[in-house]
Amino acid sequence: MFSRRIKLTEERWNHIAKTHPELRDMLDDLKGALEDPELIKRSTYSENVVLFYRYYAHIYEGKHMCVVVSIDDESIVTAYITDRIKKGEVVWKKN
Repeated sequence: MFSRRIKLTEERWNHIAKTHPELRDMLDDLKGALEDPELIKRSTYSENVVLFYRYYAHIYEGKHMCVVVSIDDESIVTAYITDRIKKGEVVWKKN
């Protein structure tokens, strides 16, 4: 799962930019959350979806970027900024 290339389709980027317009200028941060996450959790709604979390001090004075990834088609479903990490099974945690 961690050595695969994750796709961001134009349709998904348009969805993210429309529903979370604050992310329009944060594509590098989104990429960073995928390349160097601090925590990866399995979704409580679907076993084939994982959530990549990375904390950024510069985002709203300290928030997490969450990137939601479908394992089935190796693509980003959505992404958002949050101050809390969702419940669910920890798949991987950075030491």
